[in-house]
Amino acid sequence: TINLGTCLRELARYKEAEAVLTRCLNEAKGEFSEIALDEELYVRALTALAALYQAQSKYDAARRLFERAVPIARNIQESRSSLWLAENIAGYAETLRKSGDLPQAERHHREALEIRTRAVEEKSCTDLELAVSYTQLGCTLAGMRQYKEAYEQHHNALGLRYRYLDFSHGLVSESLNYCAESLCALGRGGEGIPLALHAVEIRRLIFGTSHPAYAHALSVLASCYHAVGRYFDACDCLEKCLEICEVAFQKNHANIIPNLMNYGNVLRSTGDLTKARIVYQRAITIHELNFKGGQQARQLEKCKAEVDDLTDKIEELDASVKSCHSDDIPDEIFRKHVIPADVESQGTPLIVYTDIGRDVDDELALVLLSALKRKHILNPVAVITTLSPQRERAHLARGSMDAMGMPDVPVGIGSCGGVAEGVDLEIYGSDYSRSSPCIFESGLDLVRRTLESVPPKSAVVLCIASLSDVAICIREHEELFRSKVKEVVLMGGVLSTELGESLIPDSAYNNNCDISSARFVYKRCQELGIPTATLSRWAAYGCPIPPKLLDEIAKTEHMVATNIRSVSKLSIDQLWNKVILHPDDPRREKLPNRCDISWFCRTFMSKGIISKEWTSSVWTLVKKLNMYDPLAVLLCVPAYRAAHFDWKSKIVNGVPHIVVGTSERDTGIINRLSLYNEYSSLFLFAFQESLHK
Repeated sequence: TINLGTCLRELARYKEAEAVLTRCLNEAKGEFSEIALDEELYVRALTALAALYQAQSKYDAARRLFERAVPIARNIQESRSSLWLAENIAGYAETLRKSGDLPQAERHHREALEIRTRAVEEKSCTDLELAVSYTQLGCTLAGMRQYKEAYEQHHNALGLRYRYLDFSHGLVSESLNYCAESLCALGRGGEGIPLALHAVEIRRLIFGTSHPAYAHALSVLASCYHAVGRYFDACDCLEKCLEICEVAFQKNHANIIPNLMNYGNVLRSTGDLTKARIVYQRAITIHELNFKGGQQARQLEKCKAEVDDLTDKIEELDASVKSCHSDDIPDEIFRKHVIPADVESQGTPLIVYTDIGRDVDDELALVLLSALKRKHILNPVAVITTLSPQRERAHLARGSMDAMGMPDVPVGIGSCGGVAEGVDLEIYGSDYSRSSPCIFESGLDLVRRTLESVPPKSAVVLCIASLSDVAICIREHEELFRSKVKEVVLMGGVLSTELGESLIPDSAYNNNCDISSARFVYKRCQELGIPTATLSRWAAYGCPIPPKLLDEIAKTEHMVATNIRSVSKLSIDQLWNKVILHPDDPRREKLPNRCDISWFCRTFMSKGIISKEWTSSVWTLVKKLNMYDPLAVLLCVPAYRAAHFDWKSKIVNGVPHIVVGTSERDTGIINRLSLYNEYSSLFLFAFQESLHK
């Protein structure tokens, strides 16, 4: 019956839980007074009811029950290593923490941790048991503003839960949340975003979208977005969080206060000072309804100080500047994140044009980029999505980059990429794809402002998509492009370097999307003396990857890795369904005529042939996959270029233009195994680091 009451509490069915647990306590108390045999049952009833009161913010009542239970537990416990005793002490400590008595809470949590540690040493339990104490102590230390040790404790818990539990377990999401919160407090909110996103997704799957646990995950994610200047993304998360809390909790519940304080802080950052003050005033009202004098005093002082300060600011400001409008959002993001004075110290500034969502290698290129950003080798300063539907591609890029720890890299929406108006090409789905107020409506404007901000001849432009947007940028801002870009790296192909006096693009897919733009970009770069580096399909064919690599990265259980693996199978099947169509069929969507059944079999199966009547999935027949775009990312790095690639050069106007992979025999890959090991280790590094594994 006690277990039933506990379950009802966890489901937030508080009235039913209280009725059940009160009855249990009365029954246990009666047995205890008459026979004095089952003291443990009595303690269990006391602590279960105390936990319910704690969940309802009735801290005085909870504390009184724990102060009855803990001495009995100590007296009846013969072994000081008892996990049962540790649970009771920790439960009491949690009530102390939530009522604001943090020093006493810390003392009791450290005692519980010592008891659990002895139990592990005596091999009476696994070290997973320590995760509970690490978590509770971490929360207490965070309340005392000892954020460094708080993060260490939460990271200890996360490591144990990674080791022993399924990634989708609710306790994993708890540790992800607390690690993200601690990172925010340490000024490392960008690192917290991947953890918070995974916590949100796990809790969505376990609890649904109306549970307080899901709301808490949204609140943590909001704090992380706020920390990196994504104020309106933070607002969206907190508004969803508060909407859930207003329904899930009783009116004026104390658990709403931290979310209101968070919301008020974010509103202040957006410039909506009047609304921020109203939110803080409500937090004060709820605090006074739930706490007695001295309880959670720091929380109340903070809210009152904010109200006073906001009142002063509102009186000073003219009404016209009291709020920030969505039109100003990209400006704020741009000012905060793009191009600090020491931009090159973070790696080579890189502007990326991508048609992410077409196939997985664009997203894998961004994964690789996140690893190189962490190592301060490349510094992505703008990502532009092109190829219709370009807006949806921007949403996918934004979500993927957030999940990979690049929330500060701006995303802009480019052109349709040469696709006829009204035609949307395929884009694969993901649970993390997200619209965001901070996405730039004009990718061209983002690139212009980025180039204006970087030092002369410092930026590399990487185009792993249609060249339409690069052509537009050169046409409209030629002098700016010439003065700031030191090299253009292209995933595509050119006609033989032996022909003519300049490089001419061939029929590679990216060129073929908008062949006139491709010709313009190559021609103008050569005329302006801007070096180009072209990576052809032959290079990708020279270093294929086995499908097992996707299985390996999926074992990290990162949301991007698992989605890439599932999408790869779908993409291969979709490609097969285009290959078997007549060359003139519009459903081939710009696929070159050379990409026929024979090409498909050579490219993905090594040998053999499949009948065009084949109706099952071809995934099981695939022996190799070609990763074009990640290789283009590596080509942007001089050290990787020298170590792994060989190339042909063509000198035009005294400037070298290089081509990696000029034929089936000359792939430009120096050592296939070495290159494979290089980028596969970078993939794993990117996924593991973003999850703090």
